[in-house]
Amino acid sequence: MGLFESDNIRVIGLTGQSGAGKSTVSGIFASEGFPTIDADEISHKVSSIRSFLGEVYGLFPDCVTDAGLDRQKLAGIVFCDCEKLKSYTDIIYPYITREIFKSIEDYRERGERLALLDAPTLFESGLDDICSSVVSVIAPMELKIQRVLERDGIPVEMVKTRLSSQKSDDIFISKSQFIIVNNSDIDSLREKTLCVIDELRRLYTDDCD
Repeated sequence: MGLFESDNIRVIGLTGQSGAGKSTVSGIFASEGFPTIDADEISHKVSSIRSFLGEVYGLFPDCVTDAGLDRQKLAGIVFCDCEKLKSYTDIIYPYITREIFKSIEDYRERGERLALLDAPTLFESGLDDICSSVVSVIAPMELKIQRVLERDGIPVEMVKTRLSSQKSDDIFISKSQFIIVNNSDIDSLREKTLCVIDELRRLYTDDCD
């Protein structure tokens, strides 16, 4: 049961590995009228907060410059070391969570009854606890690698290291109420996503009255 169910709003979690197609699915939800909270967008927002940068500087001084957070350098460090990744997420998750709660409250005050939380680290951050249902997007490994290479333009070994630091598809499957397999074209992905949207509305919209 999601934390906000008593407040007449249901939060639907959306997650998946890099390159699985989560952002595309999030866009389909948004096009169908779902208010969306983008955890990645929030993470970029909070990374300019002075207190956050101070905490990061204490652990990763080479990753904070006069221009702000050096994301590429930080990624090269934390995605290669589980302990350093945890140290970083221990810093940033509380900042992200506060902003997410503010966004949910804003949507609730506007009378929205469903909101999508697009969060690649939904399970790692514990934010799945506030979700009434979780939707995970999965895809074959070769497709994920290809998509990240095309999107980010980084070396293939870095892509593989990043993916290996994330939850496996088995974890996504076991911890989610809905699974979208993105192994074909955009039309197929849209059709699968619309089916999930219809089912979520059937489950929760009337229940929020």
